Amino acid sequence: MISHSIRIAVLVPCFNEEAAVATVIGDFRKALPQAEIYVYDNNSTDRTVAVAREAGAQVRSERRQGKGHVVRRMFTDVDADIYVLVDGDATYDAASSPKMIAALREDRLDMVVGLRVDRAEAAYRPGHRFGNRMLTGFLSMVFGRAFKDILSGYRVLSRRFVKSFPILSDGFEIETEISVHALELALPVVEIETPYFERPAGSVSKLNTWRDGFRILGTILKLYRSEKPLRFFSAIGGFLTLVSIGLAIPVIVTYLEQSIVPRLPTAVLAMGLMILAVLSVSSGLVLDTVTRGRRETKLLAYLAQPALSATSRQS
Repeated sequence: MISHSIRIAVLVPCFNEEAAVATVIGDFRKALPQAEIYVYDNNSTDRTVAVAREAGAQVRSERRQGKGHVVRRMFTDVDADIYVLVDGDATYDAASSPKMIAALREDRLDMVVGLRVDRAEAAYRPGHRFGNRMLTGFLSMVFGRAFKDILSGYRVLSRRFVKSFPILSDGFEIETEISVHALELALPVVEIETPYFERPAGSVSKLNTWRDGFRILGTILKLYRSEKPLRFFSAIGGFLTLVSIGLAIPVIVTYLEQSIVPRLPTAVLAMGLMILAVLSVSSGLVLDTVTRGRRETKLLAYLAQPALSATSRQS
């Protein structure tokens, strides 16, 4: 049983979820009666705000369009010990939240991710399923380990995580950024299977499979460049080196056989590519030192926040 002295905030980012938001609020009110439920509206053009207020949630607004902006505003504004972040489309199982919170507390974790197990064929579209697997595999290849469901919109987070996480994303790539942040700082996290349901009638997904998939992939590449600069720029340097050597070999062979350089532009290009390769690796070495310092700063910001056991005021 969850102690009433622990402040729990349910954070629900919404954009045109008139058909589903009341169900989300009601389900979480039943599952977590002691929690404060916050609905952050992102310029909805339907009755999302009115329906959320009628259902008893605290309703606030974020004018900058994009889920990343909304989550940044929620993490900044809301003060709690435990945060439940969930989409407002009624596809996630509110009844799983006590189990997820219990895991967070008992195992002293910083994040519990709801691993989606679909309960209907239409709940998880094939394109989204394939994209999730592809991005998850890519993230695992880049960072060495990963989650099984990096795009899940259902997460339970500690105050430590929320108040030390520098959000940079604007849109749906926010889940990827959260996952990478946890991986980079080696924070204690776990995934728990939760049912995933079909959207209710009248509710329409805002996720565009191709557009948002490419945005998420771009986010992973940018994070890889910023968090693993030595690997990133060494890969570029290695590619340029191979191209340079490939161009230079015929020139060198001709010179050794005939003592002339008949293809001067090719020789200049090969030399230029080799210089760029050296500069790329050198940049990676310098940026790796900068990244290490930045990672230490983020870790210190994380450690500056009290752990859950110190803030929960348990009786």
